[in-house]
Amino acid sequence: MANFTLPPLPYSYDALEPHIDARTMEIHHTKHHQAYTDGLNKALSSLGPEWQNKNDVVDILKNIDSVPESARGAVNFHGGGYNNHTLFWNNMKKGGGGEPSGELADAIKKAFGSFNDFKTKFQTDTVAIQGSGWGWLVKNASGGVQFITMPNQTSPWTRWNKEKLTPLLGLDVWEHAYYLKYQNKRADYVTAWWNVVNWDEVAKRFRQ
Repeated sequence: MANFTLPPLPYSYDALEPHIDARTMEIHHTKHHQAYTDGLNKALSSLGPEWQNKNDVVDILKNIDSVPESARGAVNFHGGGYNNHTLFWNNMKKGGGGEPSGELADAIKKAFGSFNDFKTKFQTDTVAIQGSGWGWLVKNASGGVQFITMPNQTSPWTRWNKEKLTPLLGLDVWEHAYYLKYQNKRADYVTAWWNVVNWDEVAKRFRQ
C-alpha cells in the first residue's frame, strides 16, 4: 500500500506575511497538497505491489514512462503536485529574498547575463503561463542552469531521462496559490514572491 504522507511546513502559516497570507498558506498546504498526497497514494494503490511499495517520488517521476498507462496520468499529476509543493515550501522562508551568491550566482549570470535579466525572464514567462502551471529554474546536464515552464503539476523530473533536468526553484501560479490575496493580479503575486525566496536552499540543491 502506497503510504506517502503530507510533509510539514518548515515554518508557521503566517511566516511569509505580508507577501503570502496565512490563510492561503493553510489552505494550500492542508487542502491542496494533501489532495495531491492522497491522489498519489490512490493512483499507486491501483497498481501492483512493485508500485505500491515505492517510497521515492523522485524516482517515480524520473521514470514516469515506465508507470503503467492505466495510472500514468494520475501519477504524473499527483506525484508532480506532491513533489513540486514539497520543493515550493522549502524554497521560501521568512526574511528571504535578495540575491544568490557563490556558484549559483555565477551559473545564473552565465546563463542569463545578470541576476536582473534572470529575474525578468522568470517573472515575465511565469506570469504568461496560460491556465495553471509552474515556472522553474532548473539545473541541466551541462551543470548550468536554465528556465522552463511546466503545465499543470508536471514535474521537471519527468524530463530527467532525456534532458537530466533537476528542479531548483519553482513558482506555483495555480490560482489557489494567490487568489485570496491577489485575485487576478498574478504579476503582483510573482513580484511579492521574490521577497520570500530562500536562496540558501536553492544554492544547496544546486551544489547537490
